[in-house]
Amino acid sequence: MNNKVFSLATLFASTLLFTSFININSNEASKLKERGLAVAAKVKWYTWEEAVEASANEKRKIFVDVYTDWCGWCKRMDKATFNDPSISKYLNDDFYAVKLNAEQRADINFKGHVFKFVSSGRRGYHQLAYELLNGRMSYPTVVVLNENFERILISPGFQKPKDFEYVLKFAAEDHYKKTTWQNFLAENKE
Repeated sequence: MNNKVFSLATLFASTLLFTSFININSNEASKLKERGLAVAAKVKWYTWEEAVEASANEKRKIFVDVYTDWCGWCKRMDKATFNDPSISKYLNDDFYAVKLNAEQRADINFKGHVFKFVSSGRRGYHQLAYELLNGRMSYPTVVVLNENFERILISPGFQKPKDFEYVLKFAAEDHYKKTTWQNFLAENKE
């Protein structure tokens, strides 16, 4: 009897773990939710070019995570913040989420300009990252652009999911059109 209970518990735990690592469609997700099983949505990350192309078909704000491969806080933000179900849902529903490596070597063509990698010191930087961050190269930094690729907000540093939701709400709900970031935080943060 105890072996059967243990086997069932192991099977249930394995199923939950397995479903968090596979891509499933919304119909399958609904069926799992009906049975009481949680399904964590993953952020759909776009390249810069994919986001620009998608935006031509359906206008959305662009969310850019500017990171580097060596940045420990960037990895922590990926794990703790971007994997949070409410954050990933917000990003998938309201934005084209872009991962932009600030040290990538590949050129990016955008609005008639070719952004390139610039060798500097031991590493270097990508011109598009430099442009988006106003030359303040710190990681992680997120940049939110409106539907016309105009910058709404630059938000540097690691942020926990609860704090990060304010960044997303400020942009997605168009609060930036009525108030400053500082005033929005003062009025809304607990």
